[in-house]
Amino acid sequence: MHSNLVMSPLPEVETNSKQIKEKIDINYERAEQQFIELLATENLDKQLDAEPALNSEFEHALSVAIRDAYENGAGDDAAHRFVQRILYRINRLNLFWYDDLRHYVNERSPYLYKVRDQIETAWQDWELAQIDVAALQQLDVKQALIDRCAEDLDPPLSAESRYIREEMSEAGYRHLLAIGSFDGLVEGSRLSRILGGAANPVQCTLVRVLLEEYGNGRFSRKHSTFFAQMLAEFGMNTEPEGYFDLVPWEVLACANHNFVLTECKRHFLRYSGGLTYFEVAGPAAYRNYLAAAQRLGLSDAAMGYWELHIREDERHGRWMLDDVALPLAQMYPDDAWQLVLGYDQEKLMGDRAALAVVQSIREAEQATLSYS
Repeated sequence: MHSNLVMSPLPEVETNSKQIKEKIDINYERAEQQFIELLATENLDKQLDAEPALNSEFEHALSVAIRDAYENGAGDDAAHRFVQRILYRINRLNLFWYDDLRHYVNERSPYLYKVRDQIETAWQDWELAQIDVAALQQLDVKQALIDRCAEDLDPPLSAESRYIREEMSEAGYRHLLAIGSFDGLVEGSRLSRILGGAANPVQCTLVRVLLEEYGNGRFSRKHSTFFAQMLAEFGMNTEPEGYFDLVPWEVLACANHNFVLTECKRHFLRYSGGLTYFEVAGPAAYRNYLAAAQRLGLSDAAMGYWELHIREDERHGRWMLDDVALPLAQMYPDDAWQLVLGYDQEKLMGDRAALAVVQSIREAEQATLSYS
C-alpha cells in the first residue's frame, strides 16, 4: 500500500513536465505565420494531403493553446490570444474586404472548417460554463429582458469608466481609437449575415438597424466613415484592421462570438439577445469616451462618432427590445430563454473586453511616459 501511494502521483508529474516542456517549445508567432502561409496556399487541402508536415508546427501549437486556454483553470493569455487570432483569420473570410481576390482561395477549405470547429467547440463550452444556463431557462423571459435593459441603459460608473472620463490622456485616447477601429471600421458587417429569409416585422427592424449603421446607403454617413474621420484627425491609420496587433484577445473573442452566432441560424435568438444588449448599453460607453474627448479639448472631428452613436443607439436599443427581442420571445416561447443567454453572454464578454482595453490603455500610457 505504501508503494502504491508513492507511485500514484508519478503520471501526473510526468504529464505536468511534458506540458511545461511543450509550453517552452511553443512559438505562437511562428505558428501563426505558418497558418497565414497556409491560408494563401493554392489547393490547400490537396497540398496537405500530399505533404502533411506543411501544418505540423501550427497543429502542435493549436492543440497546446486550446488546452492551455480552456482546460487549465483561468487559462493562459498567450494561448487565448493565439486561438482567437487564428479563429478570426478564418471568420473574416465570411466578409468581403475589397482586396486581392486571391486572398479568398481557401474560403471553403474543409481544413479551415475543421480548425474553426476544433477551436469553437472547446471555446464555446468554456464560455457557456461561465453562465448558469439552467437558471435562465426558468425565467420570465420578457420581464427579464425588460429589467436588464432598464438596468443597463444608464448603469453606475465603474472604476474603468471613471478612469476613461477623468484620467485618460490624449495618448490613451489614441490607443482607444486604435483598438476601437478593429470594430468601428467594419461596423454592422456581421449583422448583415442574419438578414436573409422570410419577411416579417422582426426582420424589417433588423434591416432598419443595419441601414442606419450603413448611413442608409450613403458612404459619407456610414458610421465607419465617422470613425475613420476620428483616426484621420490624429494622422492615424484608417485602413480596416490597421491596428490588429494591438487588439486584446478579449475583444477578438467578442467579434468571433458574433461570427459563431450569425453563421449558425440555430443561434438566431442568442444573437438577437446579444445585439439587444449591445445597442442598449452602447450609449453609456460612448458617453464615457465623449466625456474624455471633451475634457481633453479635442476637435469635433475627433469625437463625432461617439455623438452619432449616442443618438442612434438609444433609438436602436428601443427597437431591439420592443420590436425584436420581445416579439421573438412571444414567437418562440420554448426557446425564448436563449434571448437572455445571448444578452448575458454579450454583457459578460463585453465587460471582460472593456477591462482588457483599459489595461492596454494604461500600459500604452506608461510606455509613452517612459519614452518621454
